[in-house]
Amino acid sequence: MLFISFFVVFTSCGKDNKPTNSDVAPTNLTLNAVVNTDNSGNVLFTAAAINSITYEYDFGNGIFQLVPSGVVTYKYPASGTYAVNVIAKSASGKTISKSIQVTVAVAFLLVWSEEFNADGPPDPSKWGYDIGAGGWGNGESQFYTNRSDNVIVQGGMLKIKMIKENYNGSPYSSARILSKDKFAFTYGKVEVSAKIPSGKGTWPAIWMLGSNINTVPWPGCGEIDIMEHIGNDLNRIYGTLHYPGRFGGSADGSSKVISNATTEFHKYQLEWSVSTIKISVDDQLIHTVANSANIPFNHDFFFILNIAMGGGFGGNIDPALTNATMEVDYIRVYQ
Repeated sequence: MLFISFFVVFTSCGKDNKPTNSDVAPTNLTLNAVVNTDNSGNVLFTAAAINSITYEYDFGNGIFQLVPSGVVTYKYPASGTYAVNVIAKSASGKTISKSIQVTVAVAFLLVWSEEFNADGPPDPSKWGYDIGAGGWGNGESQFYTNRSDNVIVQGGMLKIKMIKENYNGSPYSSARILSKDKFAFTYGKVEVSAKIPSGKGTWPAIWMLGSNINTVPWPGCGEIDIMEHIGNDLNRIYGTLHYPGRFGGSADGSSKVISNATTEFHKYQLEWSVSTIKISVDDQLIHTVANSANIPFNHDFFFILNIAMGGGFGGNIDPALTNATMEVDYIRVYQ
């Protein structure tokens, strides 16, 4: 009996000291990537490790994904070189990691454009109007209309015209057109060819607002200003983002001085992805912001084109200024 008791105790102690399969850390982790050669941005990742039950991918652009099999195809939205990391995890939570770099080329395709080739009012399937005075909180001096006197397509150009006149109690008339409820998109590349007006007090803008503005008021919906110019600071182009904590006088933006902004057409550009927002003019960077889930730039936005007068940003208006016109040759959206 004493021998049997000793045997049981001995074997039990020995069993406690042996590691179980669930205690074993993953080993021999491999990570491979196959970049699709069609410039689609697709990359096939394959991770494998002994004793691993799942894999967590960091695709190097702020996107993470849990992949039990270790095999996943991820589509990058923009060209670049990305540091990809994968963490293999065992049943007990022990981990091992591995990193590689992948270089991806993404070809953008034209998904929407407005060429302004049909004379007359702006295409009603693409554009609506904001009508009213005051600039909705900016203290501006114009009254926005939908009249052909203030907005028309002629000779392959959209023309938004400011006129000095007493209109519905305002000393100036102008126009503000928008693609709200007609066209909106998330992420992509925008190019707008435009010639902007001169004159002290003018405030032309090519910009975007979040399509959820009816349920998430500004600045919570987000605002992307692709181009703003004020006649009191000739040739300085502003690129700006507005969002909670960074709006109005503390908005997130920069500016660049160019030549002949009011006498020649220039390309005003936006590159917008899940990781980065870049605003440029003629391929010269004005401002860049790291995009993330913490700011409201990961949903649909629509376009707005307008000329404002005066207000908090436009400043003092030259009393001798009687008219000003912004001309837009085209707007193109690539994804």
